[in-house]
Amino acid sequence: MESFEFIECINTWQGEGPDAGKRMLLVRFKECNMNCYYCDTKIKMKASYPANYTLTQIQSIIDKNKSGLMITGGEPTFGKQLDQTIELLNSIKYSFANVETNGYGLNTLMTSVLPNRKIKYIYSPKIFNEKQLSMALNTFNICMKKDLYIKLVITENDIEEGSLIRKFIELILDSNPNINPNFYLMPEGTTREKLIKNSGVVFDLCDKYKLNFSSRLHLIYNFI
Repeated sequence: MESFEFIECINTWQGEGPDAGKRMLLVRFKECNMNCYYCDTKIKMKASYPANYTLTQIQSIIDKNKSGLMITGGEPTFGKQLDQTIELLNSIKYSFANVETNGYGLNTLMTSVLPNRKIKYIYSPKIFNEKQLSMALNTFNICMKKDLYIKLVITENDIEEGSLIRKFIELILDSNPNINPNFYLMPEGTTREKLIKNSGVVFDLCDKYKLNFSSRLHLIYNFI
């Protein structure tokens, strides 16, 4: 594959999840199978245009900055981006990597990547109806393994008891009581002010279910 088209390719720090604070080369795909109103990529597309990068260029940035590789979107497992994500993970030399995905092609990705690669798969399902809840549970059950992490974006609609997100949390914990160290809840927010406003109730949910709180350092400290 000659080149990869990204809406964003920049050396930064991981802002979310289990590797928050670590140096990362962030590569962001544009296309997605969903259309979430709080999507980071929609925000990036207002200020950035897609550009092409080669494997050599990507490897050079990682080597120069001694960073890991973070692949996000959009959706890295959607359409042609799935093959590109597999090639990146199998071809680039990195000390560790994160893949952030809504689960669309997660099983194919996990079974196509070379063994012994140091990758955390960050599964962040988007659950807006009962069908998506069923699909999210099915994807988790198929892909569940030690390097799978769950990171749920919590919106105002998810806080109420009986919400679909809370059903997902409770069903996962009931059937997998030891998954808590790999399970993160993260407040929705596109600005620092919104993030802080929404964080209190998410901390409460984390305490209720004994789960981890995911920061969003890039919003708090205003880096990309």
